[in-house]
Amino acid sequence: MSTPVIGVLALQGDVREHLIALAAADAVARAVRRPEELAEVDGLVIPGGESTTISKLAHLFGMMEPLRARVREGMPVYGTCAGMIMLADKILDPRSGQETIGGIDMIVRRNAFGRQNESFEAAVAVEGVEGDPVEGVFIRAPWVESVGAEAEVLATHEGHIVAVRQGNALATSFHPELTGDHRVHGLFVDMVRANRTPGS
Repeated sequence: MSTPVIGVLALQGDVREHLIALAAADAVARAVRRPEELAEVDGLVIPGGESTTISKLAHLFGMMEPLRARVREGMPVYGTCAGMIMLADKILDPRSGQETIGGIDMIVRRNAFGRQNESFEAAVAVEGVEGDPVEGVFIRAPWVESVGAEAEVLATHEGHIVAVRQGNALATSFHPELTGDHRVHGLFVDMVRANRTPGS
């Protein structure tokens, strides 16, 4: 089977780190900024950054509706931190005018773990990731307040939901791209491969 082509939404945030992690997980990684680039990838990562800025830039670059359409059509998508917020069907405390792509039936609270100076690392056991717990880097991280019936909780930290999957959509509160441990990206690459397999 050919190597999957996975994009990283390159409007704002830690794009380079995701490109490196995806390449290490045996995918062809590309920066995606425009609808025509989105049309050429098998899956997409929405990186951390500032969710309101990503939302505004997605509109500015004409990306919001193409993103929503591809997620609705079942394109595998993975959001970290701000990317998790972008994949939520509802934000508990949105800023004025803030919109999401949606795709996961969950309610997310922005900056739930605190401000930048309250960032921390913690070991997180993620369902579907074999071996030791993942080292989670939490930077102004959200958490998931609640999930709908279709969404599967993959990890919690101190009683709060920090990783969720619904169909071809995956989201984590933390940043695995910053640790050198590429197992979560490997999980997502496997999701993309499965989606490209005929009859899967």
